Formats: sequence, structure tokens, C-alpha cells
Amino acid sequence: MYTILDCYTDEAAGLGVPPYLGTYPRYVYGYLNKKNTKYITIDDLRLFKKYEGKEKEITLKDKSQISTYNLTKNDIKKVLEKTKTLIVIVGVHVPGKYLSALPGTLKEVSELIKDIKCFKILTGPAVYGNQLLGGKFSESVPLLKKDVHEKNQGVFDEVSVNQGVFDEVSVNQGVFDEVSVNFFRFGYDEVSKISIKGAEILKQIKDPRVIEIETGRGCDIGKCSFCTEPIKNRVEYRDKKDVLNEIKEFYKLGAEYFRLGKNTCFYSYPEAVSLLKDLKKLKLKVLHIDNVNPVKVMMDKNDEITKTIVDVCTSGNIAAFGVESFDSKVVKENNLNCSPEVALKAIKKINEIGGEKGENGLPKFLPGINIIFGLIGESKKTHKENMKYLKKILDSNLLLRRINIRQAAVLPGTQLMKEAGNKFLRKNKKYYWKWRNEIRSKIDNEMLKKVVPKNTILKECYAEIYDGNKTFLRQFGTYPLVIGVEGRLELKKFYNVKVLEHMQRGLGGEVI
Repeated sequence: MYTILDCYTDEAAGLGVPPYLGTYPRYVYGYLNKKNTKYITIDDLRLFKKYEGKEKEITLKDKSQISTYNLTKNDIKKVLEKTKTLIVIVGVHVPGKYLSALPGTLKEVSELIKDIKCFKILTGPAVYGNQLLGGKFSESVPLLKKDVHEKNQGVFDEVSVNQGVFDEVSVNQGVFDEVSVNFFRFGYDEVSKISIKGAEILKQIKDPRVIEIETGRGCDIGKCSFCTEPIKNRVEYRDKKDVLNEIKEFYKLGAEYFRLGKNTCFYSYPEAVSLLKDLKKLKLKVLHIDNVNPVKVMMDKNDEITKTIVDVCTSGNIAAFGVESFDSKVVKENNLNCSPEVALKAIKKINEIGGEKGENGLPKFLPGINIIFGLIGESKKTHKENMKYLKKILDSNLLLRRINIRQAAVLPGTQLMKEAGNKFLRKNKKYYWKWRNEIRSKIDNEMLKKVVPKNTILKECYAEIYDGNKTFLRQFGTYPLVIGVEGRLELKKFYNVKVLEHMQRGLGGEVI
């Protein structure tokens, strides 16, 4: 029996951390096309190995145990006893904070599966490096069994060692029999078939998921110093018919929440307008996008894409701009996608077309901004430039739905690794908390008050976790706002919430 172990993935061009369901486990499931293929999560494995399969009761003093929150319908003991081949999916390239999930690391999963008697394959973005924490190098752990390494089995030596991803593969402590890209580097002709079959994986999952839909691979800019996407994939796009067929298949199986997110820029997808117009007929509960290159927004011909996104997609949608830095020196030295001036114009353009309030209480379509600490050329001036432009956005009454701030993860094969490593992370680390806190207190808090004023009603908020006597909820969608409510609501149910107060990034409210 084949078993897929999903340790969750988070990349610049795709999210697979619950409540999102990434493409990797689905494609593998569809490829295997076996009736007895099982899907389990790292949460299932943790619960079985660490807590003997017993879920902990959360008292009023406790926070929900997110490490074992995302369980499947399967009996893990029986699944592991019958497993002949275990395919392990790991890979975080853009670390973040997660409300109700904890991705697995290579070190953790290696320890948890080492005594499971079966053939073990590692796949997913971790083949190109893995790091759950920003500001650090990729994990360096022994992976392959020594005898496997010496026999040169699989694709590991060809694909990974030459790129300097894992330096300790010959140490006789590894647990994997193969480390492979073959389980995720499927051509789009094959994806057209396995993506449909892979939708069946949904039947083994307990809770609702946002289905991450791939529209393209690679980056048509392909130069940012920290990014692994150009290393992993050449530029290509899926046929619109295949994308629609996959979404329709998930929809038939009960999926209601979708994100066209497995790409580096949705505006680069050649059939963006046509795809959206066809999706309008399905009347999905949530349809959002993710990455957007600000340069593409400013092309006159792309106004139609923006207007169609606003017309077809559901409210609370975000164009995630990979600005990374407003410091021109850092932009140049890291080959970033756009200048600060272009970013500012694109922010204004999205506001003009998408700033109207929508049905769920949020504006229909707003820009979001990514800021990265630790890039080549970073200095104290970098933070001053970031604050200058962010203040200009705020003072111009332009709205940002979110500002994502993180430290760069230093990954093999990237320009950042080759030219600087963690040089600037080490040099400026003492300032990061201060820089981050200034953005949060002076920009984020004020921006939230504009985006979601007091007494706004946010509809269809999903109760996810407890923290003491408080419940935290989010709407389904892209980068949803976290709302804290006093008292313990029944989890995994939907509520309408009135906004009462604003924190740096989240909200306080009451159920109505």
C-alpha cells in the first residue's frame, strides 16, 4: 500500500499549509491512482507517535494544540502497518506564522518515521532546501541511508548533491531510501489527468480546505536573489480547460473555497480573463488569487484583468506584491521585480478599481506587500526607505490589506546564498525587532482601521483555535485577518463577527 505523508509546503509560488491544500499531495495521489493509497498528515503522525493517538483536552488555561489539529479520517496505526511505500512531502521556502498548523521539518519527520518498516521516499520543495524559520540557512540533516547513497539509487545524486542542498548524505543516519523530484515534476500533459484523479484525496480529509490551484510554473522575471522558483521550474502555463476541469472536479466533491495561487504572477497567465469569466458561472463561495507583479498591473492592457478579478472573485481578495524592499539599492542588488515608484503606482491602481467594500465586509480587491529582511545591500537606510514609502501610502489614503514581514531563509542555489549567505542577516539582526515593530505600530494598526473600521460586520468567520478563554476566527481566503472573540465558541463552525477593536495585525470582535 502507498501512503502519502503531507508535512505541508510553503513556497513563494504556492501554499499548502492548512487550511490550504497544496498541489503536491494531490498530484502524487492522482499519479499513483491506486484505490488503497492513503493520505495522512504530519499531525496524524505526531498524535500517533507522541500522544498514543489520544487528542488532548484543551482546558481554559490552554491554547489549542496546532501540531495535531489537522487530522485525516484514517486510522493511522492500521495505515502504517499496511504501508509498503511511504512518500513524504516536505518543503518550506518562505516561512510564516500559521494559526492552526505547524509544518514538519526534515529533522522532525526523520525522527518520527525512522522505525517504520517500509520503503521511504522524500519529495516536495525540500529537495531544494527546507527552513521553517526565517533568518536561517536551509536545514542540514542526514537523509539517505548510506547503502542507498553508495548504490546511487534514484535521482538524488543527479538532482540535489550537485546543487549543494544536502552535505551529509553519506552519514549512516538517514532514513530515506530515495530523495526524488520525480514525484512533483510532472509535465502539464500528465497534470491534466492526475489533477482530476487527485481530487479524490479530499474524501480522506475531515475539515474544509482552500484548494490551491496551479495555473503556471516558473517566473517570467526570474531574478530575485532569494527565490528558488527559477531553480525549480522553467516558465510554462497550464491550459485553461485543464484548470477548469480540476476546479469542477473538486467542486463536485464538495470543495467550495479556491485560490488561483500556484504561480508567481496571476497577471502573467495568458488566459486570465477568460478563465475568470468561465469560473463566474460556478458561483464559488471563495475565489481568490495570490502573487502579482506590480509591473504587470501597470500595463494598460492589464486593466481588463484587474476589472475582471474585481467582478468575478469574492471579496477580501489580495494582490500579493513581492515588493520586498523600497530601498533602491537593495532593489538593484537583489534584482527585485519593480522599483518603489512602480509599486506605488500599482498600489494606487488596484485601490482605484478594487477598493469598494464587498459582501463579506472586506474591500473587494486590495494590494498586499511583502517586506524581506536580510537581503543583499541592506542597511539602516533600508528601513528608513521602507517607512517613507509605507507612510506615503498611508497618508495618501491608499489601502493595503496586509504587510507581510519576514527574514529571508537562505536556500541553496539562490543568488542570496552564493553572494551573501547570512551576512546581512547577522549584520542587522539587532535592528529587526525594532524595524518590524515600527511598521506594525505606525502603519499596520492605522491601516487596519481604514480597511476594517469599527462596527464592520465580517461574515462567515471560521472558528479555528482557542487560547485560554478566547476563540480565534478567520474567513476562508487569501491571507485572512485573525479575529479574537472573548469566550469559547464551538470550533469549526462559522459566525458573523462585529469588529470592536484593532491590534497591530488582528482584530477584536463579538459574534452577532
